[in-house]
Amino acid sequence: MQPIEGLGENFRFLVLEVSNQLQSSREFLGAPSHALYDKIVSRDDYIDNLKNIIENKCFSTIHREKDLSKQAINQIRSAQIICVNLERIADFCVNIVRQVGYFHDPAFLGRFEYKEMIDHILECLALIQPSREKGDLSGALTICRAEFELDRMYKKNFDRIMAELRTGLHVEDLITALFIIRYLERIGDSLLNVGEALIFAIIGEKIKIEQFQALQQTLSKSGINAPLSEIDFQSIWGSRSGCRISRVSAKDQRVDPAQGSIFKEGNVHKIRREKENIESWASIYPGLGPKIFSYHEDGENASMLVEFLSGCTLDEVLLTASEETIENAWFVVRETLAEIWKTTLVAAPAPSASMRQLSARLDSVLQVHPGFKRAHRGIGETSILSTEEILAACRDLESGLFAPATVFNHGDFNLNNIVYNHAKQRIHFIDLYRSGRGDFLQDVSVFLVSNFRVPVFNPEIRERLNQMIARMHAFASQWAAEHGDATFQARLCLALARSFYTSTRFEMNHDFAEEMYLRGVYLLEKFLRHKDQPWESFELPVDVLYS
Repeated sequence: MQPIEGLGENFRFLVLEVSNQLQSSREFLGAPSHALYDKIVSRDDYIDNLKNIIENKCFSTIHREKDLSKQAINQIRSAQIICVNLERIADFCVNIVRQVGYFHDPAFLGRFEYKEMIDHILECLALIQPSREKGDLSGALTICRAEFELDRMYKKNFDRIMAELRTGLHVEDLITALFIIRYLERIGDSLLNVGEALIFAIIGEKIKIEQFQALQQTLSKSGINAPLSEIDFQSIWGSRSGCRISRVSAKDQRVDPAQGSIFKEGNVHKIRREKENIESWASIYPGLGPKIFSYHEDGENASMLVEFLSGCTLDEVLLTASEETIENAWFVVRETLAEIWKTTLVAAPAPSASMRQLSARLDSVLQVHPGFKRAHRGIGETSILSTEEILAACRDLESGLFAPATVFNHGDFNLNNIVYNHAKQRIHFIDLYRSGRGDFLQDVSVFLVSNFRVPVFNPEIRERLNQMIARMHAFASQWAAEHGDATFQARLCLALARSFYTSTRFEMNHDFAEEMYLRGVYLLEKFLRHKDQPWESFELPVDVLYS
């Protein structure tokens, strides 16, 4: 690992001082003395100063040097994270020695296995500098795993202390011993942060130890046995699913940009569900979704390696491509959807579920925009329903509203989940966790609102977005007419209201979010006013789709 000028010497001193501080604390716990106590407490200020010097150097270097490589910046960021956690370990040492004054007999602590914990911490501290200098992943992983080992040691001591507390003897000494051992356990958390910072400096991406181990297992199952230091690992930001998504490819090799893989890691139920959905799409429309190269489950987490699908997402096409390319992209989207809907169509009534989905996400909306919950109001004899009342009323009416047929939906049919490959004239679906059978308006409404909510207000771009909205609405209307879907407009009204309302939780621009919220409420009220009339006669106010 390349040294960063001005950081190396102070960094080595900091690691050394923290190691000495911990060693001195070990000696103090075995044989307390005023001189050793004063030495430990006084050195804490020196360690704080070293940390501040390193931090200032890190920040000033990044600010001043405009031509730093990504690797150099990663090293600086890693050094800053490590120094903060080393200083925290030194603080824990001071906290530990201060606890000794509460013992009736300092030798009481010797009944518990604290020395083994300190020795393990010292071994890990000794690995920091060589791991950083050599870019040693094995050393970084050993430091990370200290957290698990210290947790195990802590639990063993904790159980002993709890058992002795039940006797009612030496209560104060036992509680003091527990505090000391707890501080040692917390050092494990700091070592985990140190180890993960070292991994970040080596592979170039922030990744937690559990995710790192999942990546190792998943790559191994796919037949890739290269060391992870030779793998290029790039996070893909912006996922709201709770799963980590990253692109994986070989380093330092001239490969086609289309090659590589996507690594996904997260909750076992979500990853397993997405795997099953990808397999379903492969049987319905081969090549539409990514191929699965490997899959691995470990307790509550799972991971998989899937094909990287080359192309541009549809929002990128709308924002940057030519009009001809946009026309081509829409043609491919339309023809693909028509084929999917045709081949997966099952003519059986299915209940509309838009209000149930809206209610389930309402709390998330209100966390971001508390003002989007209105209270019941009355003006003379006129009553304005509260948010809860209008949703309940719409939910009751929706219970009698059925789609005449179902298709297999994407489930989250946003612009950024559709990849368009112009060279091959085809599209791909990504992020398939929510795929399943349902009303085709589930995907249609999400697609329409995902165009509306693109936060770009340039007139030319807005016109492109409006044209895409018009294309999809016309296509869906034609499909409904051809298949005798008489309640199409009423169901689309509720589906759009849901999508407008729930999309506000992703928009921090209050004015823009409020625009979507008001359109959602308007559609709900429009739907309610049609009560006691045939849903076949409902007319959707299509102007609400355009901005």
